[in-house]
Amino acid sequence: MLDPAFLRAPLAHRALHDVTRGRPENSRAAIRAAIAAGYGIEIDLQLSADGQAMVFHDYSLDRLTGARGALRTRSAAELSGIALRHGDEGIPGFREVLGLVAGQVPLLVELKDQDGAMGADVGPLERAAADAARDYPGALAFMSFNPHSVACMGELAPGTARGLVSDHFAADDWPLLPETTRRRLRAIPDYDRVGACFISHNATDLQSPRVGALKAAGAAVLCWTVRTPKEEAVARRIADNVTFEGYRAEIAA
Repeated sequence: MLDPAFLRAPLAHRALHDVTRGRPENSRAAIRAAIAAGYGIEIDLQLSADGQAMVFHDYSLDRLTGARGALRTRSAAELSGIALRHGDEGIPGFREVLGLVAGQVPLLVELKDQDGAMGADVGPLERAAADAARDYPGALAFMSFNPHSVACMGELAPGTARGLVSDHFAADDWPLLPETTRRRLRAIPDYDRVGACFISHNATDLQSPRVGALKAAGAAVLCWTVRTPKEEAVARRIADNVTFEGYRAEIAA
């Protein structure tokens, strides 16, 4: 079951990042800022060359750091020494971030697809994440676009809430996925099979009949990513909570 805390305070997308204030996405500074503001936090995990879960969104280092190449070719120690653009910190490890958050706010963790095509080649990142989070004292949930990853987390961390990140999977947004895969994932067919208790759905597609059916059946509905108060107001007509960035979402009293 998803901890009710995930349905209260809005979730800061990749933490409360703001490069104008020296807080890159998924950075310690952005995480500390989200905690101070009372927001829940959404972060991403990728796998290092030596099997550690690192808090980073992209497969490649190019966009977010001055380094180049795939993150998974570098060790955790190397990655910790690679500075994030617009900040003065290296890439944090998941274990360190868990210690930093320490149950102060809800922590929503997306495991990035390691298979490359939403297939079954998963396991190392999931094991690293489950090992790091063992005995974590706070509100924690794992999610992924890849249903195989979510199913794997069910085996490795059965006591931790898990969900599916979902979308309408338009061809322009997912050019590397075959139409058959996109069509299948669009229908969110694996919800029950993987033991999910929530979805985090594209905020522009919340009118999907499948989203409505899941909500009617008891699924918690989160959404990604809203960027204005107006978008948030529209999303909340259906979603139980929002993942936001680019403004300060209001925290209900």
